[in-house]
This record gives sequence, structure tokens and C-alpha cells, in this order.
Amino acid sequence: MPKSRIRKKADFTPPPAKQATSIKLTNRSWVAPVMLALFAIGLVWIVVFYVTDGSMPIESISNWNIVVGFGFIAAGFGVSTQWK
Repeated sequence: MPKSRIRKKADFTPPPAKQATSIKLTNRSWVAPVMLALFAIGLVWIVVFYVTDGSMPIESISNWNIVVGFGFIAAGFGVSTQWK
């Protein structure tokens, strides 16, 4: 019976090296302090409104002070989307 040929395996060739792509990192060191400041301002605004029975921070807008406080907090969440 004839002997079958031995197939030579191809030498391993590694894939071509990927060139490093430069990633532009912007300096976003301002995001965390601004975010925390907005959270704190919103919280303090709401607490002051409740503690003073509505006479502070702005008496003329009465219960809208709660909306203003939550607006600061929402702005803090909006700024937090820029954090990397």
C-alpha cells in the first residue's frame, strides 16, 4: 500500500501589530467639584427651606423653593454625565 504524504503545517505568522491610536484625553478635573457643589447647594437649599418654615431662601416663591433645590440636584446629575 502506498504511503500517504505528510502535509507540512504552515509556520505560524503572528497578526500584524496594531499601531497605537492616540486618544485625546481632555482635562475634566472640574467635573467632580462642580457636580458635588451642585448636589450640596440643592440639598442645603431644600433643608434651609424646611428648617425655616418657608421664610428662606426666597420667601416670595414659597414652595417653588423645592423645585429650585431639585433643579440644582438635577444640574449636578447633568454635569455628572461629563465625568470620565
